[in-house]
Amino acid sequence: MTPLAERLSDLAATGHPFITFQQLGLPAETLHDQVQAVAAGPLAPLLAEAVAHAYDAADAAWTEAAAAFPAGLAKQSSVLALTTSLETLLGSTAAVKALAKSLNGALLDGLTEQVDRVPLLAAARLEGAVRLAACEAVRPYQVWEVLEELPTQGPEDFLERLPRILGVALDCWAQQESRVSTAARGLLQHLSVDEAADVDALFELGCDRLRTALSATDLGEVSRQVAEARSLFATAEAAEEARDDAAAYLAVCEALLGFTAHDAPRVDQAAKRIEQVLERRRGWLRRMHQPAWLQPRQAAEVAWSHLLIQLKAAVELFAAEVWMDSWHAVDAVLTAYRSARTIQPLGEGSDTPGLAVLVEPAVEDGFLRREAFLSALRYAAARPQDFPGSHFETAAATAVLARLDARESRSPSGEDSDDADDEDSEAQAITDRLHRIAPTVARRLPLEEALHVAKLPDATLAAVEGIAYASDLARLKADDPVIIPLLDNFLAQLSQHGQFTGTVRQTFSALITQTLLFLKARTDLERTHIFGAGKKDDPPYDYRRKPERGQREALESDLQRDFHQWLLSGPLHGIVQVETNNVGMGRADIMVHFGPLRYLTELKQDSDNNSRNHIEGKYLTQEAEYTNTNAPFGQLLVLDLTPKTTGSGTLRINELAWLATHRPRGATVDRCVLAGIVTGNRITPSAYSR
Repeated sequence: MTPLAERLSDLAATGHPFITFQQLGLPAETLHDQVQAVAAGPLAPLLAEAVAHAYDAADAAWTEAAAAFPAGLAKQSSVLALTTSLETLLGSTAAVKALAKSLNGALLDGLTEQVDRVPLLAAARLEGAVRLAACEAVRPYQVWEVLEELPTQGPEDFLERLPRILGVALDCWAQQESRVSTAARGLLQHLSVDEAADVDALFELGCDRLRTALSATDLGEVSRQVAEARSLFATAEAAEEARDDAAAYLAVCEALLGFTAHDAPRVDQAAKRIEQVLERRRGWLRRMHQPAWLQPRQAAEVAWSHLLIQLKAAVELFAAEVWMDSWHAVDAVLTAYRSARTIQPLGEGSDTPGLAVLVEPAVEDGFLRREAFLSALRYAAARPQDFPGSHFETAAATAVLARLDARESRSPSGEDSDDADDEDSEAQAITDRLHRIAPTVARRLPLEEALHVAKLPDATLAAVEGIAYASDLARLKADDPVIIPLLDNFLAQLSQHGQFTGTVRQTFSALITQTLLFLKARTDLERTHIFGAGKKDDPPYDYRRKPERGQREALESDLQRDFHQWLLSGPLHGIVQVETNNVGMGRADIMVHFGPLRYLTELKQDSDNNSRNHIEGKYLTQEAEYTNTNAPFGQLLVLDLTPKTTGSGTLRINELAWLATHRPRGATVDRCVLAGIVTGNRITPSAYSR
């Protein structure tokens, strides 16, 4: 036994919680060969702790020795030692950055030869390499080559772990590299008739068809791919008991086909099946027997809940297609799919607390984003009484929408040549103006369509940009490194409340998700289209900025209008209304209805103190009173107008939002309130560097 191995054994025997090179008490220059030897043996997981710490601490005295670890790990014969060591290393972002290339080589070199000899070890090595490539710590070419070379026959221990790895490969790279997608699909087809892996392979093939459907731009193609996916999910569900994942996606396919066929009863039945599966979700996740990095985040529940809310609302209002058509359903399914299939290949490093390295399936969604924006714009044009922007010219926006609809329905040969010549002559000036005032619109629409929108007056174009921007950012991204961990935390806290169940859980989760995304978006001071509640002829006014000479002070009504517009422009639009009186004997600024359930968001301004204690002490009791007549959940948003200086800086989103509870005197149930701060009186970011 080497001196390094002896010291590791001694520290392990004393129950030391974490091991570093310093604790080993050995000269760094003597450790290189010893590190390789220990990394190949049973003490590798303990040594991995020291290696990760050396890189986290940026301790140059030990990193040279630590760099020898991957070469030794390549000779590791224990599945447990290998997987435990990998988890430790992949939990350190600094270690991954330094060792990714050598670690990738150690995992993949000679892997195909190990499949028959040590199948479980080969599967673990392949899984580790896929994780490194999925998070872009290394280029994926080497793992692609290995996937193409994998045999279609092999030991059961290897084959039964292969379908999910192939599913990750398709989620990540199907749109990048045709060779790897062809190889992965071919392997899954072979595995679908192999007893060791048939059910999982059928499920992954179903996911592949569904993912393809979600990137289509023609409803006929969507229906064809979804029908194929439905068949695969149905076979997987029938082949194995308690495959709730397959049951959920089978119901999703039924819902989409119901939409494309305008079959409301079919959509209704699918929604009921999804709701039944959601009620069993925790048990479903426990039975998945997947590694932690493949398990869906708790926040994925929000996307499924939102899909369910959309389906229920669509059944009730099936004729109102301007509010939710088939593309809305496809979009909601895409969000749910991405959330459920997002992976966390790396751990949350100690150098980035509260952040998560998440990788969502790569699905082209440009068409769906365009449809979502145009839908929100149509809603604003059709219902100007609900649109809170004071600079939105409904007539002009309606005319542009009509022009876009006409272009969409007209064949290319029917284009007006004079109009095309006019557009060509003005294109550069209009394009420059478009990118200056409405950059999100420019990204979301094809150039020809965007140029039509660009002909709107400046103020209206800026208001349309606000709709496009909100529509974009109101989409929950399953790989958001800030919002997803925060949402996970809030859902865990809310789950302790006895009434956070069923429909209440589904609906309030959807609302707080939108609120967190709103708070995150409003921390970006570079966006200039966020207007206050001025009069019709007033110039645009960003209520978050410190007022300039001649500008008025910001008001809570500015925040009210902004948050209301956010809800109207995002996935909840169509179910939001402003309530101004006769609510619990008081007033709530915004009320969101989900059928009989309603949630109140109280909006306040405060120029004295922005601390949590002050906000809770001053406003929480009033906000909690509004929950007396409905579910015991609500929201409180405060516009922070305390003075700001160049030394103030700005708070992060996880410092601006929290859950607070209050129990009124004599009550038996806690009221739970999401509290959030929108920072006002802000100075430009460049001032902080002066």
